[in-house]
Amino acid sequence: MGKLDNKVAIVSGSGRGIGREIALKLAAEGAAVVVNDLDAEPAKETVAAIEALGARAVAVPGSVTADGFAEEFVQAAVDSFGGLDIIVNNAGFTWDSVIQKMTDEQWDAILDVHLKAPFKILRAAQPVIAGLVKQAKADGAPVPCRKVVNISSLAGTGGNAGQANYSAAKAGVIGLTKTLAKEWGRYNVTVNTVAFGLIKTRLTEAPADSGGTIDVEGKQIKVGVNPNLLAAMEQMIPLGRGGTPAEAAGAVYLLCTPESDYVSAQTLVCGGGFDF
Repeated sequence: MGKLDNKVAIVSGSGRGIGREIALKLAAEGAAVVVNDLDAEPAKETVAAIEALGARAVAVPGSVTADGFAEEFVQAAVDSFGGLDIIVNNAGFTWDSVIQKMTDEQWDAILDVHLKAPFKILRAAQPVIAGLVKQAKADGAPVPCRKVVNISSLAGTGGNAGQANYSAAKAGVIGLTKTLAKEWGRYNVTVNTVAFGLIKTRLTEAPADSGGTIDVEGKQIKVGVNPNLLAAMEQMIPLGRGGTPAEAAGAVYLLCTPESDYVSAQTLVCGGGFDF
């Protein structure tokens, strides 16, 4: 028996890193998961890993910013598993510059993936959730507590030099969360945010001078952190280290469990004790 038995979850950006760990954690507790990644192969690998746990999963690869993606993503949960109980808006990347060097393309790309995409996914989910609630009431059945967890960052709560686009988007996620908590309370949906501090992923572990990049729809985006800066950041964290993707996933999982059914409109900082 898992705490999420018979639940259906959609997790964006779950082919790799933190998103993959979130999908695996939810599946390990009994949820069926719709997996997404920009690239098909990582999404398929996460599905295979979930199926190896004895859980169910399907892949919906593609960009969360693409026209029609949100509707396809939500509908996959209904078509494959018969419902929708958990939404985790996790997909994203960073594209940093100080403001005088930041292009409109950089600004728009980061706002689109971190803020507009979650908005579109939640908008697409509303008629599905409203319909499920209406049906439950018509059947005289209890309305289950559904969960939305939007991913933010300490950059969104306190700002971060060189990340005007990312910080603005992640601050916007918190505002979106608080608004949806008020709008969707009537559906018995809790809406919360997890704001990550330093989590060690492929985006942060590569040295800044290594030339490491990721491909985002044909754009080569530089990744990595200056090792000296990384060491200084870890010294500021009370636990003395960056977090792991599995630990990050644990914070999201907490807000998906029945124990959090009366927690909504909150921002949980997962930062090892560091906060602004």
